[in-house]
Amino acid sequence: MDSRRESVSAGAAPVVVGVDACPSGWVAVTLRGGVFASAATAGGLSDLLAGKEDAAVVAVDMPLGLLESEHRSAERQAAELLGPHRSRIFPVPPRQVWEQPDHAAANACCRRLTGRGLSAQTWGLAAKLREANALRDGGEYRLHEVHPEVSFANMRGGGEPVAWSKKGWNGQAVRRRLLQEQGIVLPDDLGPAGRVPSDDVLDAAAAAWSAHRIALGTAVSLPAPPEKSDTGLDIAIWY
Repeated sequence: MDSRRESVSAGAAPVVVGVDACPSGWVAVTLRGGVFASAATAGGLSDLLAGKEDAAVVAVDMPLGLLESEHRSAERQAAELLGPHRSRIFPVPPRQVWEQPDHAAANACCRRLTGRGLSAQTWGLAAKLREANALRDGGEYRLHEVHPEVSFANMRGGGEPVAWSKKGWNGQAVRRRLLQEQGIVLPDDLGPAGRVPSDDVLDAAAAAWSAHRIALGTAVSLPAPPEKSDTGLDIAIWY
């Protein structure tokens, strides 16, 4: 067992990090014992994690682990959980698609492998998806995949997704209240991280909530047990 997880199981207050992609790179919310500790931003994910050696778990809103020739079960099950809001989940195509040089080539490759095309919005994640997967494939096993909308749905107890979009006032107010009910109170002044779009900060905080549950051993995965990627690592959305 990892020494960080041993300290958690021994009763120490876990330090965890939730990460979301944002226009300037990445934004992170750090919790200590389930309570807000800090927020930060960086252009690169490895830069963001520098100095976070005490973190037991890093939960990131980015697909981790890819298959050779098909879509993953994680998104299919997450979409079922979100029901009428399933459009908030996008299917993650195979590794070959993400290795293409541009969207046109990726779209053609995706259609050939899966029978479905690839949206420009999904392709826009390519650089960050490659970055996150390279880190985990390279041995950063603290990284766990999460999806904030799945996390927020489960904060409500019954697994009901938030009806309001995260881009608007109502949706952000509901999500901030859900975090507060879980003991995660985001300060009004986040310093430089406060320049990041509000929905990205809320998503990072939701990722941190899931990271805390992973550290405590109370998190659930979709699917359970996880699938295995083409590199032998787990594929699952945790919450």
